[in-house]
Amino acid sequence: MSKQLIFVVEDEMHIQQLIKYNLEANGFKVNVFDNGEDLLEYSSGKVPDLFILDIMLPGIDGLEVCRNLKQNNNTKTIPIIMLTAKSEEFDKVLGLELGADDYITKPFSVRELIARVKALFRRVNTTNEPKIEVLSHGEIKIDCTRREVYKGDKLLEMPLKEFELLKMLVLNKGKVLSREHLLDKIWGFDYYGETRTVDVHIRYLRQKIEDNDDNPTYIETVRGIGYRFTDKNPDPAN
Repeated sequence: MSKQLIFVVEDEMHIQQLIKYNLEANGFKVNVFDNGEDLLEYSSGKVPDLFILDIMLPGIDGLEVCRNLKQNNNTKTIPIIMLTAKSEEFDKVLGLELGADDYITKPFSVRELIARVKALFRRVNTTNEPKIEVLSHGEIKIDCTRREVYKGDKLLEMPLKEFELLKMLVLNKGKVLSREHLLDKIWGFDYYGETRTVDVHIRYLRQKIEDNDDNPTYIETVRGIGYRFTDKNPDPAN
């Protein structure tokens, strides 16, 4: 079995080497880059299994690199972990909005980095799980094999975490799922109780699948607890 390939862009040499050494020690293949331009150019010819992007970079920053990767057909489905030295919610939320799947705030421990990388790959590699090929409700169809979501005939852009979140909600339609439960099941790592992460993803899911964000048909908010995917059959004609 070939090693999973990770591209890392980080301009601080000691952090770059720390990440490379420890990921390789855990069985991954790693290519490192000093700046976003080099990573984007190299990625046009070879695509990894995961990107790790520092936000603060010379030239174009990590957020712009993330934006470019998610707009490129060859890389838009590849999961992304963001590294940031900032703790402000703005950076974290903006990264998630651009399509990043996870983030780690510096300084981080090697153990945390490896745990998050492995947790993300566990969610991408589901070959040992029972196969559910298609889920559907109303106009929404989830092709689990191809990892695609349709509303009617329209294919929706869906980053990995949004896809997994929607899939879990549909699989449990009619049930109230708490934010803490969703954090644990989708992110697979102690996310320090930041339930805001779930709210951001729910908001963007609604913008994609709902006709009216303020009066959602599919994803209901259960105040003080979490969210529920409706088990009622919506009429697309209404």
